[in-house]
Amino acid sequence: MNMEAKTVAVVDYGMGNLRSVSQAVLAAAQGTGWTVVVTQRPDDVRAAQRIVLPGQGAMPDCMRELRESGLQESVLEAAASKPMFGVCVGMQMLLDHSAEGDTPGLGLIHGDVRKFDLAGRTQADGSRFKVPQMGWNQVRQMAHPHHVGGSVHPVWAGVPDNSYFYFVHSFYALPQDPAHCAGQTDYGGLFAAAIARDNIFATQFHPEKSAEHGLALYRNFLHWNP
Repeated sequence: MNMEAKTVAVVDYGMGNLRSVSQAVLAAAQGTGWTVVVTQRPDDVRAAQRIVLPGQGAMPDCMRELRESGLQESVLEAAASKPMFGVCVGMQMLLDHSAEGDTPGLGLIHGDVRKFDLAGRTQADGSRFKVPQMGWNQVRQMAHPHHVGGSVHPVWAGVPDNSYFYFVHSFYALPQDPAHCAGQTDYGGLFAAAIARDNIFATQFHPEKSAEHGLALYRNFLHWNP
């Protein structure tokens, strides 16, 4: 890999929605000078300036595959200093622990991942809540006490508050510190749809399946200087 190029590494440990994520990041990178590399090589992750950590499927499988692929150490190294974007299960992996398979996470943002408990509950239109949540839902951007004037996270720049994004998940994140919640969604109760700390930003929803607003998040990530 050309160390001089501005490179975004999409981490391929065998469990990500790689084609759609990489295509969306490529589309966001058009004309910006960024090169997008889908990689299974720890050295590529170390050499890249920005990291995207996708994930789909079951949390125990994702954590096992990340570890056995040899990529976990390089992802942790990158997370210490480089801008990193976690997507879906890639977001859940950033936390301490998931109830799915009683699985330890990477511990980069303190908190837990819990299963929706919505049995027998009905939505406003009388229909039952379904698990997984599958489809479009609104995300309320959360003001962040560590940003100037308590503004929302810079990765939201230009994206209207309460925009709709596409979700597919049965488990949700519960960060220990409310300041790490960058966006909230209501599905039988409020949960963290986006979390952030320092150089890390992550979403439970799929930006790559969320049309223009999703592309805007990837574009903002490329310009974000934490």
